[in-house]
Amino acid sequence: MKSKILSIVLCFSLSLLLPSCKRKKLTEVVEVPLPSAEEKITIGQPDDVTANDGQFSLVKLPYEYNALSPSIGILTMEMHYSKHYLSYTNNLNKLVAEDPTLIDLTIEDILKKCDGSNPDLKNNAGGFYNHGFFWEGMKPKSGGQPKDTLATLITRDFGSFEQFKTEFSDAADKQFGSGWVWLVVDKTGKLQVTSTSNQDNPLTPKQTVSGIPLLNLDVWEHAYYLDYQYKRKRYIDNFFKIINWKKVSERYEEAVAKK
Repeated sequence: MKSKILSIVLCFSLSLLLPSCKRKKLTEVVEVPLPSAEEKITIGQPDDVTANDGQFSLVKLPYEYNALSPSIGILTMEMHYSKHYLSYTNNLNKLVAEDPTLIDLTIEDILKKCDGSNPDLKNNAGGFYNHGFFWEGMKPKSGGQPKDTLATLITRDFGSFEQFKTEFSDAADKQFGSGWVWLVVDKTGKLQVTSTSNQDNPLTPKQTVSGIPLLNLDVWEHAYYLDYQYKRKRYIDNFFKIINWKKVSERYEEAVAKK
């Protein structure tokens, strides 16, 4: 390994203490190694990530890891999808396999049973559902504003799109600790913004606002810290540049059809 020699010349004047002594120069030679070559970071492909065999499979990421940049960077997406999301999926499959009452249930039905009596199930089922929902609610080169029916409903229930954006952003920014912010349609057909802690969501029991999710934003630190550090507000603002409003509209139509 190459190195360079750093010469440090230390001059000490003792004239104040010993006037009769001559000024001396002391030279110290220190060998300082150069930093080694930066370790190469390898980024895989979303299709290379697979969960262990079980009842639930990973939701396929509908774009490459770098597709949402600069709103969400490639390293954040790779870590989030192939590490965090994969872990929730594998843990959920293990828990389901150990509980015969959960076999063949949809993830929505499992979430509706998560009353908190089994924290592991609640956290991992929520982590699986919330992340899969999150991936599909974003799209490269999208953003803007919703159209047609959804646009009309947002104006009806929030006053304007800008007011909705303010409410959603404030809920995300003020969420203490880890959690999610959601746009939901409640049982009366009204659109509402709500937030949940940890891996809870509007489908799990005992939430402040219950409803069918239409859009969500992850405000756990692992979702934004590599790109924004402590500046969560910038992450929230940039999220609006990649919202897949077409998908959100489809979710609304599906929710209405089920009623």
